[in-house]
Amino acid sequence: MGAPLPDVIQTAVITGGANGFGACATRALHAAGFRVVITDIDQEAAGALASELDLAGDTAVTATLDVSKPEDFQTVLDKVVDRWGGAEVLVNNAALTQAMPVLDIDPAEFNRIMAINAGGCFAGCQTFGRHFKARGYGRIVNMASLAGQNGGTATGAHYAASKGAILTLTKVFARDLAAFGVTVNAISPGPMDTPMVHGIVPEDKMDGFLKNIPVGQLGAPEFVARMVTMLCGRDAAFVTGACWDVNGGLFMR
Repeated sequence: MGAPLPDVIQTAVITGGANGFGACATRALHAAGFRVVITDIDQEAAGALASELDLAGDTAVTATLDVSKPEDFQTVLDKVVDRWGGAEVLVNNAALTQAMPVLDIDPAEFNRIMAINAGGCFAGCQTFGRHFKARGYGRIVNMASLAGQNGGTATGAHYAASKGAILTLTKVFARDLAAFGVTVNAISPGPMDTPMVHGIVPEDKMDGFLKNIPVGQLGAPEFVARMVTMLCGRDAAFVTGACWDVNGGLFMR
């Protein structure tokens, strides 16, 4: 069983950390006292966020990471080890989708989305999982989706399939790493007040869409960020292999 870390500043690596849910999670973790490594292919946005959080660059830095390239994870981890001795948290957030009917999805496009979303999650869990296991402590949070639970196709069947795979990977890594002080959990957001949802649901149909959500409103990305922060804390040591639903009651179990 891994031993709790001493009361020191911890370092969190967030994939796709410059925009959307990733940026919200980055801000929340930094506010909670974590050093943050904002990894993204959008280095302009990552740099802007890092400067916003800490202009001196002592507690917020950036790193280029293409999650479809497993070797990029090791490169980022090596940089973190060189600078701060290691990391304690990984948030696998980076993802991509292109909504289209399932019969129109080209096999190459299906494989591309799976490589980025599910493959990136696997590579991150594997690379950082080894690091956390060796240190006897770690927190991994994987961003899944309601689509991966209910087979929703509004965001694309390939996206839904990749998020379903993430839920399974979360359980596999959680079982393998539990004895070493490493927890692995997933968060499955439902419809959020984000550009993606507004791009899928026309404004003239939004009222009808909201009536199908038990709480009657879209969620705020900050709800997800707070859940990330909770799962990354020391007090979450007895929580692993779980999927945390943030969906306004759309999917109950």
